[in-house]
Amino acid sequence: MPSLARVPALSVIALAAALVTASPHAQDKSQSEQAAAKQKLSNVHQEVQALDKQQAATAAHRDQLNAELAKQAAALDAAARALRQTDAEIAARQQQLEQLQQQRADLKQKLASQRAAIADLLRASYALGHGSDLRLLLDNDDMDRIARALVYSKYFQQDRLQKVQQLVAGLAQLQTLEQQITAEQQALQVQRDQREKQSRQLAQQRTAQQKLAAEADATYQDQAQRLAALKQDEQSLNSLVDRLQKQIDQAMREAAARAAAQQAAARKHGGKAPPPLEVGGAGADIRGNLPWPASGEVHSYGNGVLIRAPGGSEVHAVANGRVVYAGFLRGYGMLLILNHGNGWMSMYGNNETLLHGVGDAVTAGQAVGTASAPTGTNTGVYFELRQNGQPVDPRSWLKSH
Repeated sequence: MPSLARVPALSVIALAAALVTASPHAQDKSQSEQAAAKQKLSNVHQEVQALDKQQAATAAHRDQLNAELAKQAAALDAAARALRQTDAEIAARQQQLEQLQQQRADLKQKLASQRAAIADLLRASYALGHGSDLRLLLDNDDMDRIARALVYSKYFQQDRLQKVQQLVAGLAQLQTLEQQITAEQQALQVQRDQREKQSRQLAQQRTAQQKLAAEADATYQDQAQRLAALKQDEQSLNSLVDRLQKQIDQAMREAAARAAAQQAAARKHGGKAPPPLEVGGAGADIRGNLPWPASGEVHSYGNGVLIRAPGGSEVHAVANGRVVYAGFLRGYGMLLILNHGNGWMSMYGNNETLLHGVGDAVTAGQAVGTASAPTGTNTGVYFELRQNGQPVDPRSWLKSH
């Protein structure tokens, strides 16, 4: 029996010895796994830091590109505006030249008639005896007839002198017209040469603008980043609209206070109160009747629409209003905002040129800008309507397109 009792004891001791011998390996394995996990966590942390750094660098690069885009947009606006101004001056000078040429043609016709009249007078003078009053006296004995003939001759000579003087004055005027026409033609050629130079500069500015826009677009790695950028652009526009609306409301309050003070002063002095202040022409009856600001294929974009209008074509105001913003805004290019009163605003983005500045009053249909040439899918004239700061679907307010 005792020998049987010693066997289990030895087995327990052996098992314990085995466990003691095995535990360092288990501990090493656990420590190895922990070290690997820590290394993996460190690698993930480094990757996150690198990604954050890359995103920050991309954002900084994008901001730099947007700043360059703003400068380039201003340069493009100036170049396009200069070309447009030169075109207007050329058209006016061409019209002036045509008027001068028409005056010259009319004057030449008049001079031809005067020459013919003088020729008739000379022939009549020759028929009367070569125009000699002395011969008239020698060949006639009738004093009454001589007296009448001398009177006729006097009037005849005066008329001939007057016609000759008119002819000489007309010839001098013709010479002046010829000089003016030559000067206009030379000036017109100078302006055409200037336009050619401006046209090349505009082409260079357009190329630079498209290159910058493409570079800025390439910084978005996926659609999610594009949507996030679009959301950020919308927030910038919302902030701008809110700020403008506050300024408009403040200006309206101040105008109303001034009008009330003027009316009170007029009543106090027994005078007539001034007419009420005009606050705008857009109202609830414009739905479906507004003209489109530009011609081209229409696509929904953000809170408005994109109109693929030809580059350089005019962008028109949809209603009477006053310019409350004109400048570059990220995501919307050269942007112009009109206040129509009664809480209504219209917005015109992605312009190549802005034709009006803040404070200018414009009428419905008047050109407010010129379109940038479409370069990709999401390009074109941006148009948006807002009422009391809230976007309104422009398709329901504009005429059938």
